[in-house]
Amino acid sequence: MTDGLPTTQDERRLWLIHALIREHEEYAQVHIPEDTGSQRALLRALLNVRPPQPVDDDFLAVQDAYLQGRTREKGITSLEDLTPLQEHMYLWRGDITTLAVDGIVNAANSQMLGCFAPNHGCIDNAIHTFAGVQLRLECARQMAIQGHEERTGSAKITGAYNLPASYVLHTVGPIVGYRVTPRDQASLASCYRSCLELAERNGLRSLAFCCISTGEFHYPNDEAASIAVDVVRSYLEQSDNPMEVVFNVFKPVDFAIYRDLLVER
Repeated sequence: MTDGLPTTQDERRLWLIHALIREHEEYAQVHIPEDTGSQRALLRALLNVRPPQPVDDDFLAVQDAYLQGRTREKGITSLEDLTPLQEHMYLWRGDITTLAVDGIVNAANSQMLGCFAPNHGCIDNAIHTFAGVQLRLECARQMAIQGHEERTGSAKITGAYNLPASYVLHTVGPIVGYRVTPRDQASLASCYRSCLELAERNGLRSLAFCCISTGEFHYPNDEAASIAVDVVRSYLEQSDNPMEVVFNVFKPVDFAIYRDLLVER
């Protein structure tokens, strides 16, 4: 410990767990496991359910050191580590929270506050977890000013805080029902276009897209990828100073789909 604050990752993790438990009386009986993996899961769950409320400087100092340490442990990938499959377009399979580019895209919900489900596997949960509580606070401020939920197909930009990226662009994709409709297609295309325009307005030179609206929002993977590549390619062709665009995937099936779309045969 230095000046009462923890200095190792194990100490920081336990310090943060205790600090988050103290915020709510109903957490007083929460059992803190002894093994590292279970403690990490508990800390993530506590961060996931925490509402956007202020924290003190000590909490931010410990949280930031811990999250940045966790990201270093996972390993950081930069744009220079990747090889384009087409001019200005890259394909990378990995954890988007470890990607060092100017901006990463988050598949958000219309509340724009991140995923509150403890340890949920969605990208919204991962980004908010490893960015830190500051991200939810900034999103809450923007939404309070806006006064209504975010519209499907639009995008907002925030800081990335403890992520290796500089910014997070949050976009709300369409939720597919029984089948994909023309409105769904137009909304998904708008997500990609809105993010590209927002990135350009803010001077970003590199941007990584996740697979918007697939998974939890049920957009078919192959159809979503086709729209993504078409919109990005068209945008880059019309740009006087095109940015570098990374298509980030996590599942092997998505990697295969994007590779087929991007590799010229």
